[in-house]
Amino acid sequence: MFLIPSHQKRPSDDPIFALNQEAVERSNKGESIVNATVGALLSDDGTLAILPTMTKLIAEVPATEWATYAPISGSGPFLKAVMDDLLGTSKPLRAAAVAVATPGGSGALRHAIGNYLERGDALLTTSYFWGPYQTLADEADRRVETFRMFDDQGALDVGALDEKLATLLATQKRVLLFLNDPCQNPTGYSMSKRDWERTREVILRHAATGPITVLLDIAYSEYAAGSGEGGPSAQLLLQEIEPLIGKVALLFAWTASKSFTHYGLRVGALVAVIGDEAERKATENALSYSSRGTWSNCNRGGMYAVMKALTDPTAKAACIAERKSLQELLQRRVDAFNRAAREVGLSYPRYEGGFFVTVFPKGNAQEKAKSMRDQGVYVVPTQGALRVGLCSVAEKDVPRLVASLVE
Repeated sequence: MFLIPSHQKRPSDDPIFALNQEAVERSNKGESIVNATVGALLSDDGTLAILPTMTKLIAEVPATEWATYAPISGSGPFLKAVMDDLLGTSKPLRAAAVAVATPGGSGALRHAIGNYLERGDALLTTSYFWGPYQTLADEADRRVETFRMFDDQGALDVGALDEKLATLLATQKRVLLFLNDPCQNPTGYSMSKRDWERTREVILRHAATGPITVLLDIAYSEYAAGSGEGGPSAQLLLQEIEPLIGKVALLFAWTASKSFTHYGLRVGALVAVIGDEAERKATENALSYSSRGTWSNCNRGGMYAVMKALTDPTAKAACIAERKSLQELLQRRVDAFNRAAREVGLSYPRYEGGFFVTVFPKGNAQEKAKSMRDQGVYVVPTQGALRVGLCSVAEKDVPRLVASLVE
């Protein structure tokens, strides 16, 4: 076989996409299906929820913006708009930030793995995590190690994080920590202020031993409870991480896919907050070099449209208003799920907002998911639990979904 041995038995498709395809095929044949596998926000009629203003902005992108190569690191106005959007309320963070354009949030994760870990090293994340973290690590000849996500009280297990940081620093001399917050995929959990205070204390203590890089995967931040421009979740996050500047490398995986509802546009960025000026410049160079060595450059027209959505006052206000209606749509589903799930005693983490929640079933998760599929209800079995995509389930179907989870 011409393929190298380590690549010869790789699966042909993402298992979540395969489940979704099966659900769609059954629905198209006329079966009544509840499909909670989709990782995109759908309207209650099952169509993709799209911001009309963003669609208009894309249609208005000049032809030369679509046709011309983008700079390797991304267009300057786009990168500035992203950093202002993400960090604008924090002058210390903004002053130490650089960024590079990436094809969605996945590209940002890829650059983090490739630049902050040596081959054979392991990235560290929670025991429940988005499956493609493993795929991205495999493809880069790195590994994934985890710490127990929840303690016995249902909060983030910071003690387990403490132990794992010590182990990795002792063995590989550096740590890349992925924290998917708020609205973690797949659990829906958002870290509390207490979680952040304890996590920050542990990270700062270990940072004296060796280099620690913290990547915040914020793909779902716009759909956290109380979210919105400058909302509580965004403010909490910025306040809690400011003391880390200069002590650790801070990275943000930023994506327009969820916040601007155009997943196929593949517009994202990796934002790096680096305290030392010389290292900040070296970081900027390394990320640009990685871009040239992988995808070369990103979607120039997409960056232009997103930049307009972030900076044009009229377009920005319209996107915020339209997004608010989608936030409310999703929140109604979250509230309906919490009411129904609590009534029947389902076991799941604190869930206040976001695309997904994870239910801990009694018994084998794979068998439970298969039993649910027999009933026409699709969820994703993952790491001994069931990932439920409320983002794709109409509010009227939530009681049926919960009933199937119970049965």
